[in-house]
Amino acid sequence: MTGGGIHGRQEHPHGADRLCEAGDRVYSRAVRRGRVPRSDAEPVPCLLELALLHPDPDDMDFLVPTAPQEVMTRLLRSVYQEVSDSHRRVGSAVAAFERYAGLDRRVRRSPSAGEGTSIRVLDGLSRIQAAMDEATRECRTEVLTVQPGGIRREHELSEGLHRALELRRRGVRMRDLYTHVARHGQGLLNYLELMGDAVEARTLDEVIDRLILFDRTVAFIPANADRTMALELRHPALVEYLVTVFERLWRLAIPLTAPLPDTGIEGISHREQSIAALLAEGHQDAVIAERLGISVRTCRAHIARLSETLGAASRTQLGVRIAQAGLDKPRRAVSPGEPGREVLSGPGPEDPIAR
Repeated sequence: MTGGGIHGRQEHPHGADRLCEAGDRVYSRAVRRGRVPRSDAEPVPCLLELALLHPDPDDMDFLVPTAPQEVMTRLLRSVYQEVSDSHRRVGSAVAAFERYAGLDRRVRRSPSAGEGTSIRVLDGLSRIQAAMDEATRECRTEVLTVQPGGIRREHELSEGLHRALELRRRGVRMRDLYTHVARHGQGLLNYLELMGDAVEARTLDEVIDRLILFDRTVAFIPANADRTMALELRHPALVEYLVTVFERLWRLAIPLTAPLPDTGIEGISHREQSIAALLAEGHQDAVIAERLGISVRTCRAHIARLSETLGAASRTQLGVRIAQAGLDKPRRAVSPGEPGREVLSGPGPEDPIAR
């Protein structure tokens, strides 16, 4: 993606208001037909760089056109923020996109056009970051995030710090969910101290994949394993579903300021209890490590200590001892600092995206 972007800027040094001849042909064809094969856009990477085409959520081998009026709105927003000479570009941008809009009026009223704004594929880290920045500017009340994995590294926390500080400045409240392992990272503690009362954090044994929700109206989730693609969701039903998932996890989570509940079994730590429950479900070491946000090596060290504590000489015997000790199912405990509230001290349910 990065290489294509550099190539596009070198061979197509123009903006969306004055497409090159090749880009004009491909984009016009996409507007008339509703989509074009991805291969058609390879000679004109400017169309992807300028977000005039984006991947079809139903078939990644095709690209669909961004509605001309939507592109015009986004373009004008950036034009107005540029230096004084940008004013003359407004007229040409309007003229260009009015012409494209006239090619096929069905783009505005067809179901696919509506879906394009409700579910948008963000291809590349720069596109994801730009969409996140835009959502941050529009946010007014609340941000909800789920951050999977283990200890948060300093550079991961600092990459989105500018957005968090901007939100705090406007009085936006933030709630973050992490795995229990994240408690051991000094970087996270420093971040929360910097943000003060603007951020409330809780932890669980395991969480869902990365999720970021702005004002309960727009959500971002990963679209591939390496998180170089993301989905921007604005469909009310989808967003509401994700809000419900977050709120249920939040009720089960333990405040970062409260210690993890005791397992009630001498010599068994909270993390070892979580590992025992996942072992009982038949998961391999690598899967357990990923779900709890720890390394495979750390996971195996915990399993070894668990075997020693329970007196198991083999993995098969360990499974029997786990069941005998009642570690094969989540245990319930009251979180300190919140009398009467029950939380799951065993594994919870199973995301940056943008980072």
